[in-house]
Amino acid sequence: MKQLFASLIFICGFCLTANADVWKWVDAKGKTHFVDTMKPIYTWVDEFGKTHYGDTPDHEDAVSVQLVWHSSGALDPLADGGNKIDSGDYAFPGETAEARAEREKAEAYYCKRANEIYESYLNAPQLYRTNENGEREYLDKKAAAETIAKTKSKRDELCS
Repeated sequence: MKQLFASLIFICGFCLTANADVWKWVDAKGKTHFVDTMKPIYTWVDEFGKTHYGDTPDHEDAVSVQLVWHSSGALDPLADGGNKIDSGDYAFPGETAEARAEREKAEAYYCKRANEIYESYLNAPQLYRTNENGEREYLDKKAAAETIAKTKSKRDELCS
């Protein structure tokens, strides 16, 4: 029993430290981005030449970016105990003013999009999912409420 408990603590400790890793990826324009998750990132260029990024392949031309381990640590600028990590007052290590502006623009876009989706769910007469055959499967009240709650949570996360 003691060995099982010790193994469980070791595994939990390993899982917690894995979340502290910082990964980087380079976009089509050669700009380096830093993230603290291994969640897939997709990028695509729209018909106007604007580059988009997302965690789902929302476009037929979307491609997954390659994440490369950068370092152990955190992206939180106050992670060192309350002191700013760099004098530039940016959220990510090595982030330039131009990269910050681009990141903030992307964050505003995703916040706006999340708001639009959430509002459309609230105003929809009834929510549905499309099955493999392309047919609508309408959600019951409980499933619809859960979907709306998850969407609100995601919106709050993206708009914080």
